[in-house]
Amino acid sequence: MDSADTGEILSPSQLNTLARDLLEGAFPLVWVEGELSGVSRPASGHLYFCLKDARAQVRCAMFRPKSTWLKFAPREGVRVLARGRLTLYEARGDYQLVLDHMEEAGEGALRRAYEELKARLEAEGLFDAARKRPLPAYLRRLAVITSPSGAAVRDVLSVLARRFPLVEVEVLPVLVQGSTAAAQITAMLRKAAASGRYDTILLARGGGSLEDLWAFNDEALARAIAAADVPVVSAIGHETDFSLSDFAADLRAPTPSAAAELLVPHADDLSRR
Repeated sequence: MDSADTGEILSPSQLNTLARDLLEGAFPLVWVEGELSGVSRPASGHLYFCLKDARAQVRCAMFRPKSTWLKFAPREGVRVLARGRLTLYEARGDYQLVLDHMEEAGEGALRRAYEELKARLEAEGLFDAARKRPLPAYLRRLAVITSPSGAAVRDVLSVLARRFPLVEVEVLPVLVQGSTAAAQITAMLRKAAASGRYDTILLARGGGSLEDLWAFNDEALARAIAAADVPVVSAIGHETDFSLSDFAADLRAPTPSAAAELLVPHADDLSRR
């Protein structure tokens, strides 16, 4: 039987129009998260690329002027969150997503915000070595601002007890993660610095992702550290983690345990002296 006998014969353009109408009618506005690939911006100002994951990719277009309103520079490998409508480019038969909004996703956006704030505070001189205060040669009373139930506080107390049990230590409990953590830490730091009770203040937290450690990248906290009347030591995360608190503090320790070792001498060394 001839194929023409089975129904209407469609031209490629008619078929693509039907497919486009089906796609646009079946899908509402969708959000897609993926990695940018094959990014190009021709003279027209339109933006073309693919969004991909480990198993698939989808072609995307973002037309002027929306592409010029982006708050970041789209580049290869950046992970983004995009919003748009599914359609089909009839001239080539390409299935694609036409976007009206795109932003950096997850850690990429946090990393960009971190770098921008760090550059601004650094330009102000907030991290200058000349304004760092020396730590006392012999610590008498230490304030440890941290979670009272985390591994960091246990490590700090264990090292201090082993090296120099005569030092007085007060744990000032705060949240170290979440939306209210930065404000809590900042308020506790200001209170401790204004009290006149402590020779030094230690900020401590165990390791985690950039998002987990984000409270210690808060601008108000960095300014409070710089303005404190007593020396502040920052020990946030692991050795490879750097927070704005580290840069603003008078001393940055690679870990909470290392901070405790730096803060007090060993009792045996004092006995030998």
